Formats: sequence, structure tokens, C-alpha cells
Amino acid sequence: MQPNPPCPFASSIPAIRHAISQFEESASAAPERHVASPLQRFNRGRIQGGTVTTARNGARRIVPIIAGIGAAALALTACSSGGGETAAPTEFSYLSFAENTSIQDTLTSLSEDQCATENEALPLKVTTQPQASYDQQLQLLAGQNALPVLFASGNTPQVAKDLQQGGKLVDVEQALEDLDKSDAIIPAAKSTIDALYDGEQYVLPTEFNVEGIWYNKQLFADNGIEVPTTWDELVAAADTLNAAGIIPFSADGQDGWPLTRLVGNYLYRDLGPDALQKVADGEASLTDPEYVEAAAAVADLGEKGYFGPSVTSIDYMTAVNQFLTGQAGMFYMGSWILANFNDPSQNQIGAENIGFIPFPAVEGGAGSADQLAANVGVPLALSEASYGDDVAGWLGCFADNFGSSSLQNQGVITGFKVNTPVEDLPPLTQTVQDQIDQTTQSVLWFEALFNAKAATTSQTNASQLVTGAISPEEFMEMVQADLG
Repeated sequence: MQPNPPCPFASSIPAIRHAISQFEESASAAPERHVASPLQRFNRGRIQGGTVTTARNGARRIVPIIAGIGAAALALTACSSGGGETAAPTEFSYLSFAENTSIQDTLTSLSEDQCATENEALPLKVTTQPQASYDQQLQLLAGQNALPVLFASGNTPQVAKDLQQGGKLVDVEQALEDLDKSDAIIPAAKSTIDALYDGEQYVLPTEFNVEGIWYNKQLFADNGIEVPTTWDELVAAADTLNAAGIIPFSADGQDGWPLTRLVGNYLYRDLGPDALQKVADGEASLTDPEYVEAAAAVADLGEKGYFGPSVTSIDYMTAVNQFLTGQAGMFYMGSWILANFNDPSQNQIGAENIGFIPFPAVEGGAGSADQLAANVGVPLALSEASYGDDVAGWLGCFADNFGSSSLQNQGVITGFKVNTPVEDLPPLTQTVQDQIDQTTQSVLWFEALFNAKAATTSQTNASQLVTGAISPEEFMEMVQADLG
């Protein structure tokens, strides 16, 4: 293989490094709204399309830095497409979000047990980078042809898409086929990856979170509520709970994304699983009447007070606590919340009193409740330049054992088959695992295919939508304007 020509931006690399350092200092100094609990810290960095905590004031200060670093780093990546002249790796290097320890721990466990032989040939070495500056660091490494063997693929799908377009990533689907392990990734996870990455499979789903409505079984029974299967039945259940003095839906209005999840799900159930892909492709607009209808349906819940009296001031952990102390009857959230549900110190209603409902069907709609909303957490990618027999050995062992090891040791459900049965799972975790096993098609969240500006506009205005401060038409117009 011929080495790449010199990159004209190479002289900028020290400046970019300095900018990243400044960015990290600025990010670490930015105040957060509250102190995260240990379980909350465990969840940080694991939710695609929404973060548990935010630092808005700090974010305003560092946006210009992000933009400058990102532009330069992308230029470096672009001018160095292809693998270049790269020596075979001497270690199985893994670059992780600093905030996410579960994948690190699972890899370490595998290196000491099921993948000990592979680890002897290519020893695992874990390094970390703060999530706030991770994308810029990854793009910088790509520009230097210095990507690690394995790495978190970035904060948004676009980061991995850019690397793939530059020839930097292993075709995971082909690599697994070569290893005779094409069935290692479960169908629902494949469906989610296809939707996120334009039909290509170049990431590994080390987590698989399904989303839906968790409900308090005891409150439902006490008030004679049947489990709803349609939107109209869901609204009727909310009517009954509200009349009984119970908050129908607990929701984090401060961060907004739990509210926009409802808008997205309504669209998928009403218009079909390609509803937002059509918007991304320019075949439809969020301002079309059938799209505005979804925002209006969620706004109607807010108008009736079904998110409680102060949804705009409710943050993530307050919403969790509201549900787990029996103040609210329902809670839309992803399966990452199982860590909180399975913690007796937080869960005062008892895990046995929590049930799960896929987002219900919209009568006459083109979608189905079988199409679970899902994301793949922090997907991993492999460097094409480092891929060889030893890395392939690691990938094969990873495919065989990651799903079982992560579930057994971390309690984390992944997008890999569980090849070794895991005993004594908490009942709620088993319920979710069973639901995933029955799912063949998934849908994404509302902002999954949006650019960063439109996603921010959506989430920061969601609480205004449900309080009536802006109309459904205005909400969709604002988001569509930022989509371009």
C-alpha cells in the first residue's frame, strides 16, 4: 500500500490539540444543574438523542470552540482518506468515552476470561477521552492515520459516517460474515443500525436500548385501567389517572427530549416507520399537516395538565423519582432506566409493580406497536488500517461473548445474541430482553436524523410546546427551519 500524500493541514495539528485542551478545561468548568447520583453517572453518555444532565451556560461559551475544532479536524480527516501506511498493531487499543465504564469493564472481563487467548496475541489497552471533546479528538486521530483499533464511534452518527466515507472503518457486516458469525447481531439491532447509518453496518451495538411507556401496575389496578394498546386508550388512561389526582405522565421537561420522543413515536405509528426518513430525504416537511398532528397530539396532553403542574422545571432525576415514588402513573423512557428500577433504594413502588408498554398504535395509522423505538447506545467501530488476523480473532470472540458477558456482569442489554444463558436476571430486565428477542424492526427517536441545530431547537422548545407557550405549528416550523 502506498502512503498517502502529505496533508496540507498537518501544520495545524498542534493548534487543534491546544484547542481541544482549552475546550476540555472550559467544559469541565461549566456548571451542571445538579449533582449526578452514582447510577445517574453510570447512565451518562449512554443515551442517544438525549443526555441526562446539561450545562447550558458552559455550552454557550464553548460552542465557538467546538465549531472551530470540528471544522479543522474534519479537514484533516478529509485530506487523509484511506488507510495510509500503517504498521500492524501491537495491542488491542480501545478509546472510550471517559464517562462510560460499562464497555471498558466488559472488555476487561473478556480479556481475562473468554478472550484470554486473543488478549495474549494482542493485549487490551483502554484509553479514555471526555465525551464533550471526544468527536474532535477522534477526527484529529483520523487525520493523523492514528485511530485506535477499536473506539466509540462518536456522539452522533454523522461522525462515523464521515470516517466511513474516508475509508477509515471496517465493514463489520462483511467481517462477521468472513468469520461465519453473521447472526451475532440481533435483527432489531441490525434494523436500528441500518436506520442510523444509511443501510450500512460498520458499528458494533454494545448496547441496545428499547423505549416505551413504563406504568405503575398498582395504580392501574386501583383505578380499573386496562393496559392501553392504542393512542386513544392511552389518553383515556391518562384521563382516569388525572381524575384520581395522579400525575398521568412523569416527564423531564427541562431537557426536552423525553417529550419530543412522544412526538416522534406518534409520527411513526401514524405515518409509518419511514416518516422521519422522508423528512430527511426532503420528501416531506415537518410543517405538513399530518406531521403537525403529532405535535398537536402531545401538546393536547400538556394542555390537559397530564405532565403535572410544573413540567418545565422537572429534570431527569426528578422525573425518575416522581414515578418511583408513586406520584405518576406512566413514564416514557428507555431501557437504560432499569438500573434505577432495579435499585431498591430508589424504587419505592417495587419492581413487581412496574410494567412495560410499547408505544401504542394510532388507529388507522401505517405503523405498528411491534416496531419498538430503539437506539444502540454507544456503538463501537474498528479501524480499517489496523484490521488483520489478530483483530479478527478479537472480533470473533467479541461476537460470541460480549452479549452474555455484558448482561451477566453489567446488567446491560446489548445488540448481540446472548449465546450463554444468564441466570437470575431481575424480572424487569428479563421482560425487556424477551421484548427485544421478539422484535425484528425498530424505529428511531425524533431528532435522530436531524442536524445538531435542529435537534437543539426541538429539545429546548419541547416544554414550550406542552405548556402552550408555542403552538404545534410554530414548534414544527422552528425545527423545520433549522433543518433547511
